[in-house]
Amino acid sequence: MWIVFGMILAFMILVIVVMEVFAKKDDDFSDYATGGRSFNSLFGTTAFINTWLPGTVFISFAGLTAGSGVVGFYLVQYSVLASIIMYLLARPVYLWGKRYDLRTQADLIRLRYGSQNVQVIAAVIGIIASVPWVVLGMQSLALIFSFSSDGSIGPVVAVLLGVVLLTIRQIWTVRFGMRGVMISDLVQGIFAYLIGTIIIFGIIFWLIANGHGFAQIDPEMLYLPGPGSDLGPLYLFSLVLTGALGGWCWPDIFVRLFTQNGVRTIRKTAMQAMPTLLVFATALNVMALLASSVPEVQAAPDTVWFLVTSVGGPFLLGLAAICVLGASMGNVGANLQAIGATVANDVIGPIQGKKVNNANIGRLAVGAVTIASSAGAMLTAAADSGLIVLAQVSYQGVCQLAPALFLGIFWRRATALGASLGMLSGFCTAAAVQLIYPLSVPWLGGLTSGVVGLAVNVTVMVSLAYLTPNSGAEQVRVDSLFNELKTTKGPVR
Repeated sequence: MWIVFGMILAFMILVIVVMEVFAKKDDDFSDYATGGRSFNSLFGTTAFINTWLPGTVFISFAGLTAGSGVVGFYLVQYSVLASIIMYLLARPVYLWGKRYDLRTQADLIRLRYGSQNVQVIAAVIGIIASVPWVVLGMQSLALIFSFSSDGSIGPVVAVLLGVVLLTIRQIWTVRFGMRGVMISDLVQGIFAYLIGTIIIFGIIFWLIANGHGFAQIDPEMLYLPGPGSDLGPLYLFSLVLTGALGGWCWPDIFVRLFTQNGVRTIRKTAMQAMPTLLVFATALNVMALLASSVPEVQAAPDTVWFLVTSVGGPFLLGLAAICVLGASMGNVGANLQAIGATVANDVIGPIQGKKVNNANIGRLAVGAVTIASSAGAMLTAAADSGLIVLAQVSYQGVCQLAPALFLGIFWRRATALGASLGMLSGFCTAAAVQLIYPLSVPWLGGLTSGVVGLAVNVTVMVSLAYLTPNSGAEQVRVDSLFNELKTTKGPVR
């Protein structure tokens, strides 16, 4: 236990020292929220992956494959699709962001639709959807403490230790903003996904050599939901669609497009992230699938990562714990930074009637969100089942930003009224359907609540675009935004 805890402490100190040496405080809110739009593709790739794959990828995602089979491989599919979407978003988002000093996802939506109402609605949906995942991210470290102590640390105390650890870490996120997040993600990403991949391949070879090869996998684990299944034939399609589209609706993911130093850099990041995600996610799922024949894993699939790495002794278990910690720190830190920046820029700013320019307002907002999230994680330490349900609802809900975002970026006809009513109707529909059908809607072939909400959302948005089109002056403004993308030649840095 003390070897694992010592390794965790050393890793925390390393991350903090790197930030103290290389990060700096920003006086301007725009630089605080975007890192000065100054980072290259190395930082961009590690930051994107470190935010895209949370610590729970080693726990719940691996546990899904270990417990349910190849359906868990949807992580590979939607991660690769997300990289393709990143490549397509690079030019319009970066050029508009640089020219109009955009700081957040909701800020871009405000620019596109020329409406503060749309901005606030998008911001509120993003905040509401993100907070449960921050709380769960803080609680995800509990398994590290309970497993490495061989059960001597109880589940509630383990959750509290995880929350305290991440809260202390967030002091540096509050101080350095997005610049600190980007720099720390480089260190955290190397440990979580480079060293993590090496560990995964080692465990795969160990499992095969010790009688847990592909021949030992239960044949039932190798089938995807199809016609006649309880989940429905469209269930996997829904997971991939909402994963790929919804991923870019999270404020902490989208802001990655504002932190890099050019269109070419963002596209290079997408091209580097794609094979990295492909290899890591595939290897992790193969490892979990092979481990499904281990009796201890069958009894507790979510512990698969710690069960299989514990065979290598405390040092390997400590590295496995650092992988989870590094991924959790990256995801939670980016989430808190993005939520705080959104509160300051897209809620406080419109209330004040002016754009926020003081970085200290951002620090106060990020600090307040951190304290509130930590308190929520501690208060719910003994009862996380309700939070999991809320997080599932929030994921289906945040997908409802996708039509306003993607149609707004790639379709000139989209209107502010359609975007507002589409987001609200889609969010309410997804939340209602999720409460009735938590997994999938049987009579719709297995579509998830998020896809049902998206169907309502797109219908409302497209219908209103034709029934109540933009005024002449507004359409001229929108056309000028799109024309700017055509007149700006070559890759921009």
